[in-house]
Amino acid sequence: MTLPHTGRALADAAPVPYWLDRPERPDPLPPLTGAQTADLLVIGGGYGGLWAALEAKRAEPDRDVLLVDAGTCGWAASGRNGGFCAASLTHGLANGVDRFPGEIGELERLGRANLDAIAATVAEFDIDCDFERTGELAVAVEPYQLDGLAADAELARRYGHRVRLLDTDEVRAEVNSPTYLGGMVDADRVAMVDPAELAWGLRRACVDLAVRVHEHTRVTGLRADGPALRAATAGGLDNAPGSVRARRVVLATNAFPPLLRRLRAYVVPVYDHVLMTEPLSPAQRDAIGWRNRQGLADTGNQFHYYRITRDGRILFGGYDAVYHYGNRVAPKLEQRPATFTALANHFFTTFPQLADVRFSHRWGGVIDTCTRFCPFYGTAFGGRLAYAAGYTGLGVGATRFSARVLLDLLAGGDTPLTRLDLVRRKPLPFPPEPVRAVGINLTRRSMARADAREGRRDLWLRTLDRLGLGFDS
Repeated sequence: MTLPHTGRALADAAPVPYWLDRPERPDPLPPLTGAQTADLLVIGGGYGGLWAALEAKRAEPDRDVLLVDAGTCGWAASGRNGGFCAASLTHGLANGVDRFPGEIGELERLGRANLDAIAATVAEFDIDCDFERTGELAVAVEPYQLDGLAADAELARRYGHRVRLLDTDEVRAEVNSPTYLGGMVDADRVAMVDPAELAWGLRRACVDLAVRVHEHTRVTGLRADGPALRAATAGGLDNAPGSVRARRVVLATNAFPPLLRRLRAYVVPVYDHVLMTEPLSPAQRDAIGWRNRQGLADTGNQFHYYRITRDGRILFGGYDAVYHYGNRVAPKLEQRPATFTALANHFFTTFPQLADVRFSHRWGGVIDTCTRFCPFYGTAFGGRLAYAAGYTGLGVGATRFSARVLLDLLAGGDTPLTRLDLVRRKPLPFPPEPVRAVGINLTRRSMARADAREGRRDLWLRTLDRLGLGFDS
């Protein structure tokens, strides 16, 4: 049922990502023209590509590094997400324990070190991205979810996390919602960031270190060229052709149609949608509390994530992960009125005291998901190209770790990172169409049914669990 004020609240919401719709957005860098050479070509100017270029240049200042992006740096997932920068490299501890039981302790240590390194880089390059190590608050909104929180807390403590369970009064003292029945605070393994400012800051750091960055430059094909690789490009208003001959290549295009055919079986693009409110008044802020500025998420299968911004807005997203037949990706899929209406209803159910708040922005973005919910890695062209994909919505922090992995893979050495099962093993592939779409949509319906049946998973979900398959955003 649509709440009576939902339509009014959405009426003037701009159909663009809030993070990218600001005057501080930097001017685009010129597209690549003609034939170029490089020691390292990075394809993709999101977090993964930016971190790879930056880390490569920091390790070898004389290395000639060139980065290209089909749009502008950070225009896709890196500028559209909620800004949850997590220490986990495995899409949560429970998923990591299930899939990498022999090395999850090491992955947790590496993840924590990775988050520390992100904080250090933000400080070193003076990246003004509101990096705040606020932690995260997971909330139960149904009675059955309380047992799940208790089990999560027990597992987290086993691996040294500083977590605390909250009862109903305690969780509502943190953030005041009548839907909250309990919560779990993870104090220091999640930071909140302004995602676009992080991407723009990384771009600036790359340029300052003499990385050559060309935006509005699409790579249209890759082929071997003697001991190197050659990337064909098209860019600029006239789509002018160009090319880059590079000794090594990092492929960081994530959810977008891959330049490597082998990746098509492993990555599924799903659309996630988000609302942003106007800035809250002081009275509205007092009505919800939220003074510690944590990131929040509820614990349903179809979950919501939300956070508060520096200027007092609330970002509210998630719930509905939408797959379009044939791995379809297109700008018009970023707008989905039915999903925005559902999210607005859920927002006002969560915070009925904010019934007069309006939304300033509504947008969607595509997420690269895989069957194990966390990134996978590989090489091609005899080790001259390395790739990472499959972040499943938790790539803000993990992309930096992946950049280090990819540079190790390209170096060809046997390192502690390349020996990890996380790096050596691939996820199970998705089936081809039409089975892919049927299976994904059946899974979505089963997840919704589980949320409505006190978390009870039906035969389909239990079968996927046994096979190690999944679908998530």
